[in-house]
Amino acid sequence: MRVFTVLLLAAGLLMAPAVHLEPVVQAAPAGLKGPLNTRGRYIVDESGNRVKLKSGNWHGSSGTWTGSGDDEDPANNFSQETGHRAPLGLDRVPLDKIVGDFKELGLNSIRLPFSNEMITDSRPVKGLTANPALNGLKPLEVYDRAVAALTGAGLGVILNNHTTSTRWCCAVDGNERWNSGQDTAKWVSDWAFMAARYKGDPGVIGADLRNEVRRDTWDNPNWGMGDGHDWEAAAHEAGDRILKDANPNLLIMVEGLNWMGIPTDLTWHERPMLKPVKTLSETLIRSHKVVYAAHFYGYIGPNHTGGSGISGGETHDPRFRDMSRSDLFKSMDELAGSIATTPDKHFTAPVWVSEFGIGKGATGADQAWFPNMVDYLIDRDLDFAYWPIVGFQHQDKGNDWGLLRYDTDGSKRSVMDSDDWRGAHVRRLLDAAGQTGQIAPVRSWSMLNAIHDDHNASLRAAADWDSGAHKLVCPDDQRLIGISSRGQGGLCTNATEGDLWQPGTSATKVSSEKVTTDWAGGFTKYQCTEGQFMIGYSLRGDGMSAILCAPARRALAGAGRTVWDDRGDNRPASGEGGDYASGWYKGQCNADEYAAGIAFSWANARGGHPDALYCRKLT
Repeated sequence: MRVFTVLLLAAGLLMAPAVHLEPVVQAAPAGLKGPLNTRGRYIVDESGNRVKLKSGNWHGSSGTWTGSGDDEDPANNFSQETGHRAPLGLDRVPLDKIVGDFKELGLNSIRLPFSNEMITDSRPVKGLTANPALNGLKPLEVYDRAVAALTGAGLGVILNNHTTSTRWCCAVDGNERWNSGQDTAKWVSDWAFMAARYKGDPGVIGADLRNEVRRDTWDNPNWGMGDGHDWEAAAHEAGDRILKDANPNLLIMVEGLNWMGIPTDLTWHERPMLKPVKTLSETLIRSHKVVYAAHFYGYIGPNHTGGSGISGGETHDPRFRDMSRSDLFKSMDELAGSIATTPDKHFTAPVWVSEFGIGKGATGADQAWFPNMVDYLIDRDLDFAYWPIVGFQHQDKGNDWGLLRYDTDGSKRSVMDSDDWRGAHVRRLLDAAGQTGQIAPVRSWSMLNAIHDDHNASLRAAADWDSGAHKLVCPDDQRLIGISSRGQGGLCTNATEGDLWQPGTSATKVSSEKVTTDWAGGFTKYQCTEGQFMIGYSLRGDGMSAILCAPARRALAGAGRTVWDDRGDNRPASGEGGDYASGWYKGQCNADEYAAGIAFSWANARGGHPDALYCRKLT
């Protein structure tokens, strides 16, 4: 029935006169400026008002054409040696006009891809006929001009590391991972450079760390294994480097895993997206900065690359366009949406669908999928970025995916023209406000994980406060509230009390038994002194080494109780905070308590696993 309705709409639009669908008239916004933060599932400004990213992708600086046939298109003036290293359309339309067209559509932000190669590419850009002042500049300098024009017009900019080399994405092409063709240290350094470069521009609001992390010819990426292919660890390292040293104002956008496995009917393969986040979420050195991202197109699927597969594989795997509306919504929830729509967990965060799109010439199942995709974004109230904004056309032929298509003479076709069936759906998506206004403060929960390395999420605590041990420390505005029996998973929160750490004071390491009462008879106990609370602990192997305590900004004198995790899970029945150490027993204080100590048995020379948590009332 929906297919029939969409086809009737398309037919009606094609018969209508060529008019332009105007956006809803409203006061001109002051512009999208940072710093922005997250509050539960929403992005908010400094006043706590919701900011919904209504974005589009303006590609080109990361590379566009590959020689696969598009180069020979007479409508494409961007050759391999010139314009493919600049945002699309600059050969045909003045920069300010393009940016004005973006605003006319109703977008408030732009995802602006770049390649690592672009940063140091010294070859001058040529062929930008409509913008002669840009000819002769290096690609990074053209990128600078694009950023300045966008933010100057009030559009927010999200920097996006799309590829390593400057070329079209995304296949087995040497750009599969952040460290394809380079090491992780170089990639992190490039991010620090880019983030710092635009630190003075409040319109640059985010860092989208890497596009579509996927398998190369031989190996899969992973989420949390601690090896050279661990995307979670790399994203964590880059996010902390940006927020600590380069630009603390940016949101950090983290995509999930785009593809794993060999796509044949005889071999395992899948598109995990954000599913691993529920087991291992990102906790960065500044809290309230993480936004998760995912990509959805009708021609791909949860187990389908979108291609024909190897030797005709994937024949049993559905694409999103082949799913019923209910199955489509369920699948997208499992892969991404539930990260935003599940409240009060360590993984709860905004989800930005940073790529989705379709061509004007789509028919059948593809055309039926798109309004369902739009319905999903509206119903789940997710942030989004359409791919792409700019396309080429010549006599209405060429790349018909763009929201705006510029001809060789600079004339424009818009998705809002009445002969484009997509316009009504794009319009209702852009006009759907969702939650607006002030977002009430919510409880925050953060997961700590030190299985492979330190996890010190504090700016105030000394980085190496227990040399030689693995350290787990909460963000500065949170307190420790949960531990696992293995010890290498912890939970932090600001529930009930908010930031409890007294300003101007330092944290104290406790590595000997000094207790006020024997709250775990027969066990060794490390306990904070009166008036202090736990913000972290350390391990040697899986054995306890020390705890870290911080002075509270107010008196702490509540009653205490012992919460054991040595023989079972011992957490609040509500499940608040979520499972922060999957597969291990956990002990967790209630939301109106704080952790004041850890008990353990001396199982070996290095100490034993944490067996109990000493929880005390905040009042």
